Amino acid sequence: MIRHDSSRIDPKRRATIDYKKKQFASPSYKQQDYPHRLNIYQLPPTAEIKLEEFEQWGIDRLRILAELEACTFRNRTPAETADHMRPLLDQWLRLDPNSSSAHGCTDSRLQTQRRKDHYSHFILRLAFSATEESRRRFARVEGALFRLRFQTENVRERQDFVASLTLDWEVVKVDEKRALAQDLLNATPTLKRADIEDGSWVKVDFETVAELVEGRRVFVKAGKAYVPSKEQMSIVLAGFHDRMEKGLELTARALPRLDEDDRLSPILDHLSKTFATPDSSLADSDTTLPGAPLTAYSIDHVSQHFPLCMRNLHMTLRKNSHLKHFGRLQYTLFLKGLGLTMEDCLIFWRQSFKLITDDTFNKEYRYHTRHAYGDVGGDAIRRGRGYSPFSCQKILTEHPPGSGESHGCPYRHFSMDNLIGLLQATGVHDRDVHRAVKEDVDKKRYHIACNRVFEWAHKAELQVVKGNGTWKATELDTIVHPNTYFKRSYLLGTGLTGDSEQGQDEQTERCSIK
Repeated sequence: MIRHDSSRIDPKRRATIDYKKKQFASPSYKQQDYPHRLNIYQLPPTAEIKLEEFEQWGIDRLRILAELEACTFRNRTPAETADHMRPLLDQWLRLDPNSSSAHGCTDSRLQTQRRKDHYSHFILRLAFSATEESRRRFARVEGALFRLRFQTENVRERQDFVASLTLDWEVVKVDEKRALAQDLLNATPTLKRADIEDGSWVKVDFETVAELVEGRRVFVKAGKAYVPSKEQMSIVLAGFHDRMEKGLELTARALPRLDEDDRLSPILDHLSKTFATPDSSLADSDTTLPGAPLTAYSIDHVSQHFPLCMRNLHMTLRKNSHLKHFGRLQYTLFLKGLGLTMEDCLIFWRQSFKLITDDTFNKEYRYHTRHAYGDVGGDAIRRGRGYSPFSCQKILTEHPPGSGESHGCPYRHFSMDNLIGLLQATGVHDRDVHRAVKEDVDKKRYHIACNRVFEWAHKAELQVVKGNGTWKATELDTIVHPNTYFKRSYLLGTGLTGDSEQGQDEQTERCSIK
C-alpha cells in the first residue's frame, strides 16, 4: 500500500486557506499617490471607497463626458469647447495643478481631486465595457477629455508628465539632428532653425503619428517620423488610446465576475443606460416659474415653451380630449415640476376630459392625479411628495409607447415622416434644421436633436445672453430634462434672463399669467 503524506497538497484540489482566516483578515491594498495632474489610467485603484462615493463619482464624470461629447456633435471649435467645459470641470471633476499649492503634489486637496478622477474613470470603464460599441464610444470621449486637459496643462508639469511615461520612442541624438537639420526645417516650416537645434526631437514609427503624417507636419525617413517637442501630444494621445483599448478589453473579460455582486450591478447598469442621455435630477429652481404662478387656465398660453415631447402630449390632449395612462402620468409630473398645484392640475384635467361626466372623472382619473402629487398612497409616497418629473433618460429608456399612446420621446419613438410633420406643426420649418435632426436621430443622438431645435428657436436670445454674460456656461449646457427645457425657453421668450427682482416685477406687471 502507498503511504499518503498528509503534509502534501493534492494537485487535483485547490490549495486555499481557511475561509474564516480569509473572511476576517485585515484588508491589504496599496494606497496610490498622484504626482501629476494628468493620468493615463494604466493601473486600477485598489483602495476601498464607500458605495455612495462609487455611484456619485461615476455620475459626476459621466456628466463631463456627456457634455464633452455634445460639444463634438455641435462642431464646436477646440477654443469654444475649452471655454464651455472649464466651469463644468471646476464643478464636477476639478483638477488643480501642482503649482496651485505650496506643498506641491503632496497636498491633500490635490490628492483627493486626483483620487476621484482616477476612481471615476475605472468606475465608468466597468459600466461601458460590455459591448464593442460602448467601449469605442467611451474610449473616444475619454481621449477627448485627456486631450483637453493636456492642452491646458502648464508647460513644466506637462514635460514632467511626459517624462514619466514609458513611451515607445527614441530621442534623436545631436549628431543626427544636425545631419538632418535642413530636412527637418523643410518638413516643419513653422519652426525656425534655432528651434531645431535647441529643441528636443524624438523618432517613432510613422503609424503612431498618422495624424501628423497626414497633415505633412513631420519628416519621415526609413519608416520613422521625426517629431518636435511641440507636436509630441500626438504620440502621448496615441499611447493613451492604445492603453485604453487594451484596458477595456481586459475589463470586458472580467465583467462576468461582477454578476455575483448585487451591490454594484444595479449602479453600473444605471450608468450604462444613462450614457445614452445623461440623467438629471430636477433642481428646486426649475420648479418655480418667474412672475405669477402657473394655473390651469394659463397652460395653453405657456405651452409654446414646452419641449417637443410635452408639446405633442398637449396637442394630442386638445385634439382627442383624452390621454392614456402613461401619457397622463408623464404630462402630470411635468406640470407638477413647473409648479402647478394639485388643485389646479385636477381642474386642468377635468376641463380637458370634456367628453366624460364628473362621476366618471372622479372614479377613474382623480385618484391617479392625487397619487402623482403624493396626496394619497403609501407612507413612502406621501413622505416623498409623490413622484418626480421624468427626465429625458427615463422617457427614452422606460415604457415605450404602444398603439394609440402619445407619451415617450418623438425623436426616438416617431418615424422620421411623423417627426418632421410634428416639427412643422410646432413652427420649425427650416430645412437645414430638419436635415440636422434627421442626422442626429439616425445616430441615436436624441437629446442633441432636441437641443438643436431649442437653439434654433432661441438663436437671437441666446446670442444676447452669451454676449452680455447674463447666463453662465453652466446655464447653457446640454438640456437633459423637459422641465429645464421649459424653464430656459420661458426665460428667453419672456425676457426674464436676469437675476434682479426688479426685472421680474416689471415682467410680472407686463405679462402676468392669468
